[in-house]
Amino acid sequence: MLWIPGPTEVRPELLAIMATPMIGHRSAAMVELIERLDPGLRLAFGLQPDTTARVAVHSVSATAMMESALVGAGRGKLLCLVNGAFSRRWHQIAGARGLDARALEVPWGRVAEPVEVARVLAEEGPFDALTVVASETSTGTATPLAPLARILAAHPDTLLLVDLVSWIAGAPVDFDRNRLDFAFAGVQKAFALPPGISVLCASERYLERAASQPQRGYALDPLRTIEGHGKRKTPATPAIPHYFALAQQLEDIGRGVTLPVGERGPTGLPTGPPMGAAAWEARFAEHRRMQERTLEWARGHGLELFPPEELGSPTVSCIRAGSVDVARLVADLRERDLEISNGYGDLKGQTFRIGHMGDHTQAGLEQLLATMDEVLATQVA
Repeated sequence: MLWIPGPTEVRPELLAIMATPMIGHRSAAMVELIERLDPGLRLAFGLQPDTTARVAVHSVSATAMMESALVGAGRGKLLCLVNGAFSRRWHQIAGARGLDARALEVPWGRVAEPVEVARVLAEEGPFDALTVVASETSTGTATPLAPLARILAAHPDTLLLVDLVSWIAGAPVDFDRNRLDFAFAGVQKAFALPPGISVLCASERYLERAASQPQRGYALDPLRTIEGHGKRKTPATPAIPHYFALAQQLEDIGRGVTLPVGERGPTGLPTGPPMGAAAWEARFAEHRRMQERTLEWARGHGLELFPPEELGSPTVSCIRAGSVDVARLVADLRERDLEISNGYGDLKGQTFRIGHMGDHTQAGLEQLLATMDEVLATQVA
């Protein structure tokens, strides 16, 4: 069973749905399939009832969506908050596109201090956009979005672009409240689906900015993607099996199907009426409890998170290895059909990562941690 930071474990029911007989991507059945996605996506992004933001799906990776986000943001200056491998990747993509991208770098496991972000915006701006990774999967570090939103209130022309890859479906996004302009994620993390498609959401002002750009290309044109989704007519043939799985998973989350049985409420789920936002909140709470239990386990072994505890990701715990032989731990767990991840890049051997997200439960986590106890005991022996 996968407990890595992604791809994560996928329920057999969802894998089976991907074998649904193929439909035409210009058929009425495809229109119906796309329409099933929007209610759940609006809940996943935490949109307000009166929002003007728009959701969509694209059959590309989240890395491609990093580039797509920049296509619509303009060709002015970018401020990229860099605190790990994937936030660095976004800055590298901006450079590859020939954009004037300023990296505000902080040590891995930390986040840029709001006062420093405000200083750079004021002294080195104006910037067309600010990029940030909400949950840096390489280090298990979460960047609070609300402080950035407050800072950007003084810079109304600076768009807030957010990578939600290991955040969305595991913790609240609050797209409108946090003044996000473009946010995206692959579905292989807390959505607990196979990789292959991305979900996205764009504000009205982002769409206006994108519409003013004269050369947006084709496949990664965010406006074309979002408008095509709205018209239920994707610009190109989409990954239809993934659409089936996403539609089912969004509906299952909204009905509480993915929750532990005792938390599904008195509605007779999974056949009862939709739970909607309440079911999503319960899912977020389950992720918080798994995060807290993982941290408790680490403390019990004299270990600590790589980032400060208050900056720990709700979906990925990156734990300092101490005297633990990480390679041996990972290998011994794999022999028991359980997988966690070694540290990323320079952190390999110094940390290990547990992806407590998606459709995993506290009960499953307890089994993993108990097995880790057994494995670690053999290292001591």
